[in-house]
Amino acid sequence: MTLKDKLLAQRIYLLLAALFITSLVVSNLIFQKFFYWYPFEVEVFGTKLFEISVGILPYPITFLITDLISEIYGKKRANQVVVTGIFASLFSLLIVLVSDMVPATTWSPVGNELFSTVFGSTAIAVTASMLAYLFAQFVDIQIYHFWKRLTKGKYLWIRNNFSTFFSQFVDTFTILMLLCSFNIIEWDKFAGLLVAGFLFKVLIAILDTPFLYLGVYIFRKRFKLKINEEISLI
Repeated sequence: MTLKDKLLAQRIYLLLAALFITSLVVSNLIFQKFFYWYPFEVEVFGTKLFEISVGILPYPITFLITDLISEIYGKKRANQVVVTGIFASLFSLLIVLVSDMVPATTWSPVGNELFSTVFGSTAIAVTASMLAYLFAQFVDIQIYHFWKRLTKGKYLWIRNNFSTFFSQFVDTFTILMLLCSFNIIEWDKFAGLLVAGFLFKVLIAILDTPFLYLGVYIFRKRFKLKINEEISLI
């Protein structure tokens, strides 16, 4: 690979990392708003399908990006992005905590009470999200590369979906367990939100498979990569 190609690959990697971190941080900040999307009227454990947090919307993007990075740049680079995402979440948490502590002026458009209502649970949410996300992302990467080795780089859809399905369940279960334990969400909504959240993520994972194929195809064509070949940025 030429120096020009390596520089281009490095820039793309940084762009993917930026998209990943942005999606992760934003999902932690907006999680308190819930919305409904009813393709059909179904109730699961007393919760309508799908009544879910808006924080779930950018979250599947993170798994798509880590799968793409795993496929093209390798396991080490995917893990680096995950660790960087944790640091970004911690830093955003610090900023929110400081902002919540300083008193608002009398003419501030957003007062102390409103700010605390919107961002007051962010500390718990970020902590819960980070624990769930850390576990789920590393599970996703490990399973992805297990299937990649087993299939010798073939059958991309198998490793993409199998790794994402399991890791998304781990993520959804863990974060709901923590949020319910801290009384952010009532326990009677746990089972319904678990099923709704997991099914929504599975649906998104299935829908994003063509985009993963497209991304891998573009990378392989542009950088002339063989099946199972990865780009080394060192």
